[in-house]
Amino acid sequence: MSNSPISAKPGLSQLATIFASGTALFSDGYANGVIGSVNTILKRLYPEEVKARNYGTIIASVAFVGMIVGMVIFGYLSDKVGRRFGMLSACSIIAIFSALSAASKGAGGSVDGMLQALIAYRFLIGVGIGAEYPCGSVAASEQSEEQGINKKAQHRWFALATNSMIDFGFVISAFVPLVLVWICKENHLRAVFRLSLGLGVVPAVAVFLWRLGLTEPERYKKDSMKHARVPYWLVIKRYWANCLAIGVTWFIYDFIVYPFGLYSSTVIDSIIGDTDSLAVIFGWNVVVNLFYMPGTLLGAFVVDYLGPKNTMILGLTCQAIIGFFMSGFYTHLEHHIAGFAVLYGIFLSFGELGPGNCLGMLAAKTGPTAVRGHFYGFAAVIGKIGAIVGMWGKCHLVFWIDLSVQKKSDAGYTAFPPMIEAFGGASSVRGNTGPFWVGSGLAALNALITLFFIRPLSHDGMAEEDMKFREYLEAHGYDTSQMGLKDDNGQGARNINADDEKHQDIEA
Repeated sequence: MSNSPISAKPGLSQLATIFASGTALFSDGYANGVIGSVNTILKRLYPEEVKARNYGTIIASVAFVGMIVGMVIFGYLSDKVGRRFGMLSACSIIAIFSALSAASKGAGGSVDGMLQALIAYRFLIGVGIGAEYPCGSVAASEQSEEQGINKKAQHRWFALATNSMIDFGFVISAFVPLVLVWICKENHLRAVFRLSLGLGVVPAVAVFLWRLGLTEPERYKKDSMKHARVPYWLVIKRYWANCLAIGVTWFIYDFIVYPFGLYSSTVIDSIIGDTDSLAVIFGWNVVVNLFYMPGTLLGAFVVDYLGPKNTMILGLTCQAIIGFFMSGFYTHLEHHIAGFAVLYGIFLSFGELGPGNCLGMLAAKTGPTAVRGHFYGFAAVIGKIGAIVGMWGKCHLVFWIDLSVQKKSDAGYTAFPPMIEAFGGASSVRGNTGPFWVGSGLAALNALITLFFIRPLSHDGMAEEDMKFREYLEAHGYDTSQMGLKDDNGQGARNINADDEKHQDIEA
C-alpha cells in the first residue's frame, strides 16, 4: 500500500472509482420508481384485469421479494467470490430483465399472460437490484476510505455515490413517463409504459461498461475470507446486536418511505381532483420526487460533521414533526394542493437527509471486511421486508392520503383503506390523517431506536474495525493467516505491517 498522504482534494480517478461502485443504484431508484407510473397506465389500459387479480399491488411489490433473494445470495457471493463479480452480475441481470419487461407478452397475446410475464421479470430485476446492495454499496464504502479521500469527506462521497443515485433514479423515473406521454400522447399508452420500462437498460449497461476496469478494493484484498472458512458463530456473537439494530431501523424507514414514494403517482391521482390527464398526474409526480434530492444532497454534506448516527436522528425527528404538522393542519391543507405537495415533499426530503443517506452507510461500515457483504445483506433484507409489509400483507398498511372523496376511476384500487377505515373512513378527517399520524409516530420511534441502539461511526473506522476483528478471532483461536487474497506464491495478501501502514497513512 502506498504511504502517500491523504489528499485534501480527491482527483477524478479517485472519485470515479467510488462512483463506479455505487452509481448502479440509480437503476434501483429508476426501476422501483417507474413502476408506480407504469401501474397508473396499466390501470387505465386494463382496468378489469388489473382489478380482478390485484395485479397492480403484485407488480409493485414483487421486485422487493426479488431484492431479498438477491441480497441474500449476493451478500454471500460478495464476500466469497468478490465485489467485482457481484457488481458486474447485478448490472447484467438488471439490463437483461429490464429489456424483457418492456417486451412482456402473454401466450396468444392475452392480457393476463402479459401481466404475469411482467411480474416474473420484475421479480428477476429485483434480484439484480438486491445484488447491488451488498456488492456495489459495500465496494463504494471500502473505496471511500482507501482512495486518498480526505477523512472529513469520506461519508459525503459514499452518500453521493449511493443514496443520492437512488434518489436521482426516482426523479428520472418520474420524468421519463411524463416526457413519453408528451411525445406519444395518451392514445399510445402501450408505447409509453413499455418504453418507460425498457429505458432501464441504458443506465445498467452504461455502469456495466464503467465497471469493467475495476479491481477488488484493497480492504477486500487484505482482509477477505474468500479462501478461508467463515467462523459464523464468532461473527454472530460479535455483530448480531449491531446488525439487528440497523435492520430494525431500516425496516421501519422502508415501511414508511417506499409506499409513499412508490405510490406517489396514485396518491397524486387522488388529490388533483377530477382530471384524467396523465400529463398533469405525472407532472405532479415529478414535483414530489424532486423533493428527494435536496434532502440527500444536504444530508451528504452534513453527515461528515454530525456523524451518520446523529444525522439520522436529525432527519427522523424533522420528518416526524412535519408529519404531525400535516395531520394536525389537515383541514387547512385539504383544498390547497400546492401546500400539501410541498409539505409532502419536505416529509420525504428529511427522510433522505437522515435514514436514506445513513442506513446504507451504517450497514456498509459497521461490519468487518471479511463478512461485510453478509452484514449489509442481512440488514438490508430486514429493511426490504418493511417495504413489502408497507404495501402488501393482511392489513395493506400503505400510507395513503385521499384529500378528496374517492375518485371514481381509482375507487377499485384503494386497496389500502383498512388503515383509513380503522380511523373512520375516507370521508372523515381522522380517516385521512390517520396514516400520517402513524407514519410520524414510527419516525419518532425510529429516532429513539437509533439513539439507544445504533453505534456511531468514525472516519477511517473500517480499518480499525478490521484490526479489532482480527484480534477477536485470534483470541478465540482462529487462524487469521488465511485471510486475504492469495498472491502468486499462494501466500495471504496481508503482511504483518499492513495495519501499521494504514495508520501511518491516516496520520499523514
